[in-house]
Amino acid sequence: MAYTTVNDPSVNFQIALYTGSSSSVTVTNDGNSNLQPDWLWIKSRSNTTNADSFDSSRGMTSKRLFPNLNNAEDSNGVASVTSDGFTTGTSLGNINTNGETYVAWQWKANGGTTASNSDGSITSTVQANTTAGLSIVTYTGNGSNSTIGHGLGVAPEQVIIKARDRADNWRTGSDYLTSWGYNIALDVDNAEWANSGVFNSTAPTSSVFYVGTDGATNASGEDYVAYCFKSIQGYSKLGSYIGNGNVDGPFIYTGFKPAYVITKNSSHAGGWAVMDNARNPFNVMNKYLITNTTDAEASGSSFDIDTLANGFKIRASNANMNADGRTYIYWAFAQEPLVGTNNVAATAQ
Repeated sequence: MAYTTVNDPSVNFQIALYTGSSSSVTVTNDGNSNLQPDWLWIKSRSNTTNADSFDSSRGMTSKRLFPNLNNAEDSNGVASVTSDGFTTGTSLGNINTNGETYVAWQWKANGGTTASNSDGSITSTVQANTTAGLSIVTYTGNGSNSTIGHGLGVAPEQVIIKARDRADNWRTGSDYLTSWGYNIALDVDNAEWANSGVFNSTAPTSSVFYVGTDGATNASGEDYVAYCFKSIQGYSKLGSYIGNGNVDGPFIYTGFKPAYVITKNSSHAGGWAVMDNARNPFNVMNKYLITNTTDAEASGSSFDIDTLANGFKIRASNANMNADGRTYIYWAFAQEPLVGTNNVAATAQ
């Protein structure tokens, strides 16, 4: 049984749907618990626009990055964050154009409270949610092979780094790529590629992650943000699977009923596809967003999955999610655990 101390995943992760307006929109989450977002990722469902990403370490109301672009950070943000959601403001069309529909994926870190961390050779600023396996780390590069404290207390399985002052790809390192000598970019559809300068070809430890001399993660004097993830039993799962090229595709055990699944072909080119239970409340889940593009939401059998009480099953047979012999990485977050410490069992979708 997948017992977990996270009996209510909505404490740490929620999804909200809303429609843009000619005035500011207040988005209120509807989970079992209130959630004040620390990492907020918004994408238009109905129109072709960039996605926007904000976090409370950089400043939710004053700093923006684009998950589908390599652009540097700009000085725009949401109008405000509430105890259970956020207010869009009126200035950013990407998150509030009148009549457009949106999805907002939201994670909790530490309520915006940060601490200096000197575990690495570069001093970092960290806010960590060790219960949920997420930390947001900011640091300034030095151009030399270095270590950076992440604050999780366990080795992260995945680290996503974005340069804030310069145009460069969102570099992702993962236990589920070939090695930490490889990386994959969140903002493009490329397969993984070898580059020892990004993560210094070294897996993270319980206290630090590694960066090399590549400007995408460690140029001297440049500012960076890193999002570090660790799987938490019954709440979140990172991993990989091998495709079989069949509509009776692989079943991926997560130990919970997923609310959110993102997949990426890591051995070949292919888009980052997100499915979630807010846009797909019933199986088959087939409304998808390709987050490395500006594309609006689409639906169809190319990205079919079923979400089950203990994982998800691939129902597509093509290269997007399930080409025979190809490797795919994924992250998933729970709607409810298979079984929590309260002994309440999950139900099927």
